[in-house]
Amino acid sequence: MVEALLVIGVVVAVFVGFNIGGSSTGVSFGPAVGSGTLSKTGAAALMSAFALAGGWTVGRNVIETMGGEIVPSSAFTLAASVGVLFFVGVALLISNTFGVPASTSMTAVGAIAGLGAATGTLNADVMLRIVGWWLVAPVVAFWICAVVGRYFYPYLDAAFAIDRSAGGVVEFDGVRPRIAPGATAREVVGTAAVLVIACYMAFSAGASNVANAVAPLVGNGSVTAGQGVLLAGAAIAVGAFTIARRTLDTVGNDLTDLPLLAALIVEVVSASLITFLSAIGIPASLAVSATMSIVGLGWGRATRTTTLGDAVSGAVGGALGGDGDRTDRQRPEVSVDALAAERPDADDGVPRMGEEHREELLAEDLFDAGTTGRVVSFWIFTPTVSFVCSYALFALTPV
Repeated sequence: MVEALLVIGVVVAVFVGFNIGGSSTGVSFGPAVGSGTLSKTGAAALMSAFALAGGWTVGRNVIETMGGEIVPSSAFTLAASVGVLFFVGVALLISNTFGVPASTSMTAVGAIAGLGAATGTLNADVMLRIVGWWLVAPVVAFWICAVVGRYFYPYLDAAFAIDRSAGGVVEFDGVRPRIAPGATAREVVGTAAVLVIACYMAFSAGASNVANAVAPLVGNGSVTAGQGVLLAGAAIAVGAFTIARRTLDTVGNDLTDLPLLAALIVEVVSASLITFLSAIGIPASLAVSATMSIVGLGWGRATRTTTLGDAVSGAVGGALGGDGDRTDRQRPEVSVDALAAERPDADDGVPRMGEEHREELLAEDLFDAGTTGRVVSFWIFTPTVSFVCSYALFALTPV
């Protein structure tokens, strides 16, 4: 019976890791594949290697938190571990059915918290610390990118804008790669930056997500931390080489209207934040941080249509019911469509704060408030479902 449960637990863990590989590869390497910098097979290979590296190093801290601090290791009987992993898999299935990327970390923590609440073993201090970071991290991501968007993005765009390559930067002499004769220095640097940052994202995804697949099994001693990381890494690799092809198409195509420079800024900020949280043992969502980074970058870029003083006075005037016409002139159009605005001409320089016009910053539709609301609602819904189902099972069944 015990051996059968262990086999089931491993199968469910592999299923979770498989789904993580499918979704995280698209998030990490979508810009690289969409820009023609990297093939899908190359993306899968790099994802497999760097996700394993992230899990093997930083990810062990997250495994320790989820496998023995939210609830004690003794609470993870083999049957309980299978139940927790099952609910993580169900939540992923629900989100995938509706086409919304779930937060695997939040869903896994929800299932473990349900076990702890039902058995009276939940460590409230650890749980509050995790939830606190869940609230703080998206705000930090938003404001870092908002500052970059308002004060630095136009200058970065003018000086370092990365044009999407048609795939002609690197060519092969047999099996040996070399720079194509027609490639410019900016294209070469841009290609290298895209690949380095994509690998960094994969490292961050592995550090954060490996624990989601194997923490319960490590917690009950069925596998060691090293064995768990290898198991999850292998499952992520299978997902990267198979179902990730579809997510790479989706993410790559969805990002074709988003400037590559903006995508790279978002990736650096969100990956750095998640790597930091993983290093201190906090399971957190890369997708949530990335989304808030996009919104913050676009918001900051769009607020360049007005000075900070005018933006504040306009907001105050609107709140106090002041002159409507005056308020409309002062209040910026804070749409992330601003990221699609035409790049400033290097000869003309970057317009000063308050000199750009709304029409210049609203070139394309990149941000759908309804879609974003649906995504955020599922980030709340899936961990809630995971917690409730887990609590019901463990409260009613002695496992």
